Amino acid sequence: MSIRVLIVDDHDTVRLGIRMVLEGDAHIEVVAEAENGRVAVEHARAHRPDVILMDLRMPVLNGVAATELISSAQLGKVLILSTFDDDEYLFGALQAGAYGFLLKSATPHQITTAVRDAAAGRSTLAPEVTARVLERAMAGIRLPTSASTKLDDVLTERELDVLKLVGQGLSNPQIAQQLQIGETTVKTHVSRTMMKLGVNSRVQAARVAFEHWG
Repeated sequence: MSIRVLIVDDHDTVRLGIRMVLEGDAHIEVVAEAENGRVAVEHARAHRPDVILMDLRMPVLNGVAATELISSAQLGKVLILSTFDDDEYLFGALQAGAYGFLLKSATPHQITTAVRDAAAGRSTLAPEVTARVLERAMAGIRLPTSASTKLDDVLTERELDVLKLVGQGLSNPQIAQQLQIGETTVKTHVSRTMMKLGVNSRVQAARVAFEHWG
């Protein structure tokens, strides 16, 4: 069966280019296009695509807000397709439930492969890009003293697993997929881990993981 894809971007030429790339794969079908986040949510509800290729900066409703609405309603797996000129948008999208991301400079093969992977339940996050963005986004954040405590002394084995994946930039749905546990369970582990570390945000928790595991 074909992988059903919704393309979301506020530029007509970009959507056309993505459509041409995707339609070059016999196993991918573009079911709809949207020029902003609000229309994307409407189309996701109407067409129930397998994968949504989502831009971040758009009028009416941006990609972060649209991702949160689509992910919370389980209307499809969201892949961010952006230039990532604003790290805040990227992290916002990941926390909103984005399944992964691609750079707009990605090759046609990389795009179709990422769509196939997402449809099959495999994350498309690029570790080297994620690490660079994490370093930049968390630069200058001072962590509470309790966060420097030896992790093995304060966290359970499962909480360590979750924290490590948070440090890699994975969202809750991606962590659930990776560890084969429920998303609600992931949320509980993340909350308990943050409380034990004495940190107030997911970004701070990610930095603890990044400094511990590198």
